[in-house]
Amino acid sequence: MHVFKTDFVSEFSTVYPEKSYVLIPIPLSEERKAERGFNQSELLAKCLDRPIIHSLTRLDNEKQSKKNKAERLLFKRVFDTEINSVGDMDVILIDDLYTTGATLHHAARCLLEKGKAGSVSSFTLIRS
Repeated sequence: MHVFKTDFVSEFSTVYPEKSYVLIPIPLSEERKAERGFNQSELLAKCLDRPIIHSLTRLDNEKQSKKNKAERLLFKRVFDTEINSVGDMDVILIDDLYTTGATLHHAARCLLEKGKAGSVSSFTLIRS
């Protein structure tokens, strides 16, 4: 992650100059985190000078990369959060890779509907 840090931090500061946002890294399933040993989205979030909260839990253990866009969008509940977990907070989701946007869409919907976020935006390292 250090190879991307300077550009990632610089671009983030340009896009989100205000400090009022909190960061939520996209979580991995427990199985994937154990397999990998780290969460790349969390490492990216730690590069930024903002508060980080871990209010999302991943429910879907299947790798998103094995699904096409339609399959990714069809899955109803990919994430969960506590009711009002981010009440009225302005949240930025941090992820490493944007492919179809389905992961971010599901996370944002969960945070807006159940977590009661004030707003949800996203920032990713790579768009493929």
